[in-house]
Amino acid sequence: MKATSLKPDAYAADCPTRQILDRVGDKWAVLILLLLRSEPMRFNQLRRAIEGISQKMLSQVLKSLERDGLLKRRAIATVPVTVEYSITPLGSTLAEAVDPLRDWAEQNLKEVLAAQRRYDAQRKALAA
Repeated sequence: MKATSLKPDAYAADCPTRQILDRVGDKWAVLILLLLRSEPMRFNQLRRAIEGISQKMLSQVLKSLERDGLLKRRAIATVPVTVEYSITPLGSTLAEAVDPLRDWAEQNLKEVLAAQRRYDAQRKALAA
């Protein structure tokens, strides 16, 4: 976004809007936000709920979401310390916006997979 520009322009290389779109395009961030809509969760609860996410990746994404104001981290004085994550009102608006994308993906999964198979078969036939 140009220093003189008042309106964000996601097509401009230096526009901060792109950072937000990166978060929306991150499958782990989306899954975390959607999970936290229902209730606050601890780190290990999130890790168990999201198959395939590594501890390192979960930690990085949680920090990014917290930095963006999309979730809140709360340390609870226990031994050892318990950390709980909850979605913020801002995060809830994003979760509400991306949930239709999750729904679309689930509803159209068979068609997308079929299209991928057709494409791959055509490429394979052309290469032969």
